[in-house]
Amino acid sequence: MGMTMKEAMHARHMVRAYTKELLSEEQVRLLEERIDSNNRNHGTSIRLVRGDSKAISGVMRLTMAKNVREYFLMAGPDAPDLDERLGYAGADLMLYAQTLGLNTWWVGGTFNRKRVKERAGADRPVGIVAVGLGATQGKPHKSKSATDISSYEGEAPCWFSRGVEAALLAPTALNKQAFKLHGKGDVVNLECGKGTFAGVDAGLVRYHFELGAGRENFSWM
Repeated sequence: MGMTMKEAMHARHMVRAYTKELLSEEQVRLLEERIDSNNRNHGTSIRLVRGDSKAISGVMRLTMAKNVREYFLMAGPDAPDLDERLGYAGADLMLYAQTLGLNTWWVGGTFNRKRVKERAGADRPVGIVAVGLGATQGKPHKSKSATDISSYEGEAPCWFSRGVEAALLAPTALNKQAFKLHGKGDVVNLECGKGTFAGVDAGLVRYHFELGAGRENFSWM
């Protein structure tokens, strides 16, 4: 019995260093099927790039990132909500990769923009997600508390609390967790900051909240 997506959500941590072991053909097949599904659902153009060691910028590659050669190129036709759609799809792919025994790292600011833009062609890239067999499993990031990032009008139902717990496990830019979740009845509102990565963060957080809360229990404002 493999790991579930909820189990993957708790097991996933940022991993910057990878072994030299390549993805298996079965892992590649399953990842590409999942990518195709996300592209259909979200109107994106995500691709799995293999054997490219130059997607991380030089300084990061020499200091912190090791053996990053496979990655999801997170891109799509330019639109105001593209970042959020890619964040949402990226959350799904990262957790799915974890269920396959792989590790990931969302690289939003330190990727080689020229190289990745060339690979994206007419599409707009918002980042890459390194994927592979981690040299370690990573470790939990320092996290805010539920009361720091959420509020509920009245007594919060269990599904809301589970959703908030899941949202705190989402990767966010610079690990700032710059978002707020507000609940009333069965309606939830998500507010993200205004920074460069706000759209991607919103997608990542939405996916995690839905996975924790259960999509059937609420609707987004």
